Amino acid sequence: MKLVLALLQQMSVFLVFAYLFSKSPAFRPLTSENLRPSQKFLLYFVFSTFSILGTYFGLPVKGAIANTRAIGAVLAGIIGGPFFGVAVGLSRGLHRYFLGGFTAFACGVSTTAEGLFGGLIHLFLLRTGHSDQIFSPKIAFVVTFYAEMMQMVSILLLAHPFGAALDLVQAIALPMLLANSAGAALFISIMRDQKNMYDEFGAIFSAKTLKVAERTLGILVRGFNPETAKEIAHIIYDETGVGAVAITDREQVLAFIGLGAEHHQVGFPIASQLTMRAIRENRIIYADGVSEHFVCTRASSCPLGSALVMPLRVDDEVIGTIKLYEPKHRLFLNMNRTLGEGIASLLSDQLLRSRYEEQKNLLVKSELKLTQAQINPHFLFNTLTTII
Repeated sequence: MKLVLALLQQMSVFLVFAYLFSKSPAFRPLTSENLRPSQKFLLYFVFSTFSILGTYFGLPVKGAIANTRAIGAVLAGIIGGPFFGVAVGLSRGLHRYFLGGFTAFACGVSTTAEGLFGGLIHLFLLRTGHSDQIFSPKIAFVVTFYAEMMQMVSILLLAHPFGAALDLVQAIALPMLLANSAGAALFISIMRDQKNMYDEFGAIFSAKTLKVAERTLGILVRGFNPETAKEIAHIIYDETGVGAVAITDREQVLAFIGLGAEHHQVGFPIASQLTMRAIRENRIIYADGVSEHFVCTRASSCPLGSALVMPLRVDDEVIGTIKLYEPKHRLFLNMNRTLGEGIASLLSDQLLRSRYEEQKNLLVKSELKLTQAQINPHFLFNTLTTII
């Protein structure tokens, strides 16, 4: 019981670190589906630090260390995948191995296996369509519980003498199973709550979509041309804060505001393969800058690295695109992606309504001309009849 309380006390230190981490800029990449290499390295450092602290804060028991090291390795795998989990688990396993003790080798192997186990659970959740469960406290608890059971089995199989290993497992198994599992669940709960807060910003950004719609409401009435496109691009650039905004028709650039404007000039024909795909396939094309990069064909020194290309449709016919860009050093946030898609949808609706009004006016004019054409002969024949 004393060991359980001691490990829970140690776990509370982890929770303080988890809270501070969730409030730091280092946590923000976790709200994105894709991570850049620099962001992965930063998160590797963070989770490795958690594991090291778990070892150093551990309690000596029967020639070994009762600790909460598993939390960092397992969560690294659950959140980042197998490679990430193994990287954290292996490096922290080597660290534990060089600290010595009759369980050094067993703990080194088991810590690596725990990271791999967490990573395999990550893959399972993705492939079964349950990616929303990655930040589930229940999943973290169960996975860490089984991971710690693996560690106990590793100690029994790999640590010698067997009698000492059995005595150790009997002493630390239950406390470590409970403390590490509960700690992982609370840790992931803190991170999930903070992630949900970031997601709520998406709702705020959706409200910005309505503001953009309000500001652009009277512009497209004047048609879809370079003048109106420039006004709309300025509004989107102001409201989203992205690196650059471009608007095209099916053939050329109508407006470009932001980074790279010196070589993305108005009037130039469309050169981006992403834009051509969006027009040809009539769908949103997203180059996140990680799995797929935006490659500028006009200048090798272009600072832009990611792009969201959204077709503008009228009656399901693509008449142009809106493009949002971010520079190479900045992550394309999911919030801006959602905002951009909402803006494109609303502007398409406005274009449709504008065309409907235009067709309605043309119909009214046609009806008036038809009536006039019918009235003129009528009066002419009446006049001739009167003269006769």
